[in-house]
Amino acid sequence: MSTEATKTEVGSYFISNYPPYSQWNAESIPEVLEAFSRPQAASNPGAMSQELPPLGLYLHIPFCRKRCKFCYFKVFTNVNAEAIERYVSALCQEISLVAQQPFMQDRQFRFVYFGGGTPSFLSVKQLESLLERLHRHVHWNGAEEVTFECEPGTLSEPKVQALKKLGVTRLSLGVENFSDAILEENGRAHLSKEVYRAWEWISKAQFANVNIDLISGMVGETWDNWKENIRKTIELSPESVTIYQMELPFNTVYSKGILESQSESAVATWPTKRDWVRYAFDVFQENGYSVSSAYTVVKDPTKVSFSYRDNLWQGSDLLATGIASFGHISGVHYQNVPEWDRYLGMILDENRLPIGRAYRPTEHQRLIREMILQLKKGYLSIEYFRRKFGVDILEQWQSQWNDYVAEGYVMLPKDSGDSDAKIRLSTDGMLRVDGLLSAFFEPQFRNVRYT
Repeated sequence: MSTEATKTEVGSYFISNYPPYSQWNAESIPEVLEAFSRPQAASNPGAMSQELPPLGLYLHIPFCRKRCKFCYFKVFTNVNAEAIERYVSALCQEISLVAQQPFMQDRQFRFVYFGGGTPSFLSVKQLESLLERLHRHVHWNGAEEVTFECEPGTLSEPKVQALKKLGVTRLSLGVENFSDAILEENGRAHLSKEVYRAWEWISKAQFANVNIDLISGMVGETWDNWKENIRKTIELSPESVTIYQMELPFNTVYSKGILESQSESAVATWPTKRDWVRYAFDVFQENGYSVSSAYTVVKDPTKVSFSYRDNLWQGSDLLATGIASFGHISGVHYQNVPEWDRYLGMILDENRLPIGRAYRPTEHQRLIREMILQLKKGYLSIEYFRRKFGVDILEQWQSQWNDYVAEGYVMLPKDSGDSDAKIRLSTDGMLRVDGLLSAFFEPQFRNVRYT
């Protein structure tokens, strides 16, 4: 997606890493295994900063009641209890294998993230069994954040209470939209009544942070309905709200339909989606929220932080567990295999880590990765990058920054030598941030498929 894009075309994507995933390969797997085989001494070998990075854990629960038409994640529907049990057994065995690696010596988790798919698809009994088995190998009692993604229709009051008892501190509820017609058109499994029913249980449980997800630009969205979405979200008064602008990666139901029929995309245009997010941010701020990133508003910045997001964007280590999940350790990116039988077989039959591809970025690529991801927060600290990488990012990319200033997307500090000097995005820049990032890619990665 470029900054000039108008239509939401097939192939648009959300930038979450660098270099592009398509450049990762099986030939680099030995580098990940080697990284696991030694205690970690420092982040980013070769960089100026040699502090031990924070450590996170991602657990992929790939089950859903239905596959949304816009979903591009690795998910499975129509699974039975036996298949779930086999997967949970493999996930726990994978974590057992990871826990035995020298890399894990004396490491404590700062954050944990249960993502999907739909983690709340699991029953209370399955959740309790999963956690009991996981805790035989790893603990996260000292973690500052434990996030759990939920689909409203999969929740019950006992399940919500169980999640609280299991130590979840941040519950993320995938509302996406309050219109039943739009939810059904886009293939969501839940309806609005299930949102309100679940909200009663969630409010009663008093989680430290409850986040609501919304999507700008779902098929069928209108201005009137979007305004209702924002009004209803404010009525619920969650601690934070995340708003994504709908994209069309290649492997979605919508994308395949568009390519096969050679039809026009029914997803709203980028200018329309940006206008909807702009409206949402304005109304949320009028109601006491603060903008925390290009996608997020928070009710109380002193109470709500995003450990998973902020640590990842600053180069933390992340153990990726579960099918097709992505991780990063000791300066090496890696992804688990995406095939069901292969994932289960490598763990349960061969007793080895199910890594499918990897990539060791250079120090310059690590710098680019942190810079483009942190720009999503709306600002970059020049001193942070000077201290960590020994690079003045304003000077390094002066021409590109100047172009973005001329286009009204960026504001530069008067004195880049000031320790508090920041490069800041304007509102227009924030609303199109993913379209700004590829300009910082190295030339060989600018025209390749991202995933």
